Amino acid sequence: MIAHVPTGRIVCFGEMMLRLSPNANELLMQSPALSVRPGGAEANTAVALARLGAPTSMVSVLPDNTLGRAARDELRRHGVDTRDIQFRPGRMGLYFLTPGAVRRPSEVLYDRAGSAFACHADSAVDWSRALSGASWLHVSGVTPAIGHAGSAAALHAIAAAKAAGVPISYDGNFRGKLWAEWDGDPAEVLGAMLYASSLAFADDRDFALMLGRTFDDPDPIVRRRAAAAAAFDAYPSLERICSTIRVNDSVQDQTLAAVMFTRDGEHQAPAIALTSVVDRVGGGDAFASGVLFGLWSGWSNDTSLAFGLAAAGLKHSVPGDFNLFDEAQVRAAMAADGFDIRR
Repeated sequence: MIAHVPTGRIVCFGEMMLRLSPNANELLMQSPALSVRPGGAEANTAVALARLGAPTSMVSVLPDNTLGRAARDELRRHGVDTRDIQFRPGRMGLYFLTPGAVRRPSEVLYDRAGSAFACHADSAVDWSRALSGASWLHVSGVTPAIGHAGSAAALHAIAAAKAAGVPISYDGNFRGKLWAEWDGDPAEVLGAMLYASSLAFADDRDFALMLGRTFDDPDPIVRRRAAAAAAFDAYPSLERICSTIRVNDSVQDQTLAAVMFTRDGEHQAPAIALTSVVDRVGGGDAFASGVLFGLWSGWSNDTSLAFGLAAAGLKHSVPGDFNLFDEAQVRAAMAADGFDIRR
C-alpha cells in the first residue's frame, strides 16, 4: 500500500487580535496590570497547525503600526506563513478576557469596531494568490459577525475557494455579542458559508440557529445526532460534522469528549478529565486544528477525532489563546497512562 503523503497548504482566514487579561483570579480593572497576548480563532488554528507540522498560512489584515507588525511576527515565530497578511490604516482589534474561577464564568469584552480588518478585509485580499496550492481553507463564524465588511469578506473567501476547488473547513464560533451590534442576519450568512463547506465544527446550537428549528433532547449526543442528520439534508457539500461535548463541574474541573458524524456513520472519542484547568480559551480551535491535521495527513476519522480531542485537552494546560504542542506531544497525550515527571 502506498502511504498517503500530505500536500498543499492549509489557509486560515480571519482577524488576529490582542487579548488583554487581568492577573490571575482578578476582575477586570481590579488592579492596573493587564497581560497582553495575541489571539483570534483563525490565528489560533493556524499556529496550532503549524506547530503540528502542517504548512499553514494566515490571510488577514492588520494595522500598519507597531502592534500589527508585532502580531504578524508572533505568527512567524510559530512557523505560520504570513505573506498574505496585508497592512492597512486602522486600529488593532482587542478583546478583554476576565478568567473565571470557582463558580464565576469567564467573560469576554470585545473592542474591535473600526479595526483594520473590519474596515478592509473585503478589499485587501488577493484570493487567487492566497489559495494557490492550498489543500484547505479554514474559516469561522467570527469573521462575518464583525459587520458588513466582515460578512462580505467571509462570503468572498468561500466563493473563491469553491471556484478554485479548495475544500472548506468551517468552525461555527457563533459570537452573539458581535452580531447584536449591527443589523446582520447570522442565519443567512452562516448558512451560506456552511452550504459550501465539506467539514464543519458545529453543534446542535449552531444548526438550530441556521435551520430555524430546535433540538431539545436532554442527551447531548442525541441532540447532536439529530442536528447532524438535519444538516446533512440541508447542506449537500457537508461530509463531516465534529463537535466537543463538555461537562462543567466547575470552572477549573471539567470533562471533554468529542463526536464526528459522517453521512454513513458516527465516531466518538471518550471523555477525558480536565482538572485544574489553566485556560480553556482556544480549546475549540485546538480541537479543530487537531482534527484538520489528521484529515490533511490522511488518517482515519477515528484517529483524527481522538487526536483533535487530545490536542484540545493539552490546550487547557497553558495560558493564552495558542496551543503550543507538536504532533509527538499530542500523540503522547493520547497514549498517556500516568502523569509522572518525564526525565
